[in-house]
Amino acid sequence: MELLGLDEAADRVLRGQVVAAATETFFGLLALADDPVALDALASVKPRGTDKGIPLLLPARSEWQHWVRELPPLAEQLADHFWPGPLTIALRARTGVDHRVTLDGSLAVRLPGECPAAMIARRVGRALTATSANPPGCPPAATSAQACDALGAFVRASRLSIVDGTAPGGLPSTVLAVAGQRVQLLREGAVSFSEIERVLGRRVGGQRFGLPG
Repeated sequence: MELLGLDEAADRVLRGQVVAAATETFFGLLALADDPVALDALASVKPRGTDKGIPLLLPARSEWQHWVRELPPLAEQLADHFWPGPLTIALRARTGVDHRVTLDGSLAVRLPGECPAAMIARRVGRALTATSANPPGCPPAATSAQACDALGAFVRASRLSIVDGTAPGGLPSTVLAVAGQRVQLLREGAVSFSEIERVLGRRVGGQRFGLPG
């Protein structure tokens, strides 16, 4: 199978195609988050139920405000400390954001740490999806070979391209939701709950929740 370099991957994403590339945790499926045709293509590779949103990668922090209704000070504080990096923050989405990337009106985004997916996002200059590159219910891929093994049928059908490389693996991104002064920890991952509470200077509630993946 052909494995892409970063420039070709960015070009294909801009043409509305789906590309699998390493994030700072695992391989993610990258597609234009503001393009309905690209989201259709993504859904053909990895269908998502209505109980799950699709997390996004930002090309730059300045893009955040274009996707959410407001940026609460607590969200800004967390981003100041943990971005770029594997902390996904869910806020109320702006009106008009495609419902396929939201869950109950909220949108989960992060500014990724240095990785191929982050470099592609910067080349594209638009927010990209970042759902994990694996069939639903299967372990996430940490290498291009694993992504090929898991999703090779879509590659052979020209519905998916894969960027050569290896992701660090380990834990997925941590997910939290912010609403005003309330912070809810949804999934503990690469950033620990205790580290988040230390930055905020207080304890916050937490639960398991099926937003990204």
